[in-house]
Amino acid sequence: MSGGNPPFRVQGAFGEGGLAIRRRLATCPTLLLLTTCLFAGDGPRLFYSKSFPGSTPAYTEIRLDKNGSGEYREAQDDDQPLTFQLSEADTQQVFDLAAKLDYFKHPLESGLKVAFMGTKTFRYEDGGHTSEAKFNYSEDLTAHDLLDWFERMAESEQLRIELERSAKYDKLGVFKALTLLESALERRRLVALDQYLPTLDRIVKNETYMHTARVRAAEIAEAIRNQPKP
Repeated sequence: MSGGNPPFRVQGAFGEGGLAIRRRLATCPTLLLLTTCLFAGDGPRLFYSKSFPGSTPAYTEIRLDKNGSGEYREAQDDDQPLTFQLSEADTQQVFDLAAKLDYFKHPLESGLKVAFMGTKTFRYEDGGHTSEAKFNYSEDLTAHDLLDWFERMAESEQLRIELERSAKYDKLGVFKALTLLESALERRRLVALDQYLPTLDRIVKNETYMHTARVRAAEIAEAIRNQPKP
């Protein structure tokens, strides 16, 4: 289990409306998403997955290239993943942690009798070379830190999906989605902050949303834009 705050789970993120939103986000012709669609191909890539039947979502997957391009899935056969762009500094931290773990060439499972918390997989891919480690619980502090990074990426995409879903299908739920997003921002659980700005700006400019929601969206957008650049 990663340290710090427990991962936030958006209930039904890919449920009614959510799947359509994810597909639209994955193919949206904005500059942000166009740049993140250009993956490194044969270059170094980190893979993370968590399988936890009975939880919501029951499966999450992150793929991160050395250039910071990321993909998020909630199904192994998803051919339209949600994409995001991690900053250069954040990407370097993640890959440095993988290097400290010797790119998962050694077991990470503690072997302790603890509650099942989902099967986690760390994998490193570079050309034809692949190495991976699976675990339920690890006592390795570096593994905890890397797990927390991947959990933050997953939480960030789940909140983005929920915000976009609410903005399109549930205008009365937008304020709640914004509150959750703001809370995660304050707790430093979000990555790739610029990905939220297009939706936030649309809410601010659209008078069909409640005034309180538009004000909250403007405050979050301002906070994101005022974040110090790494």
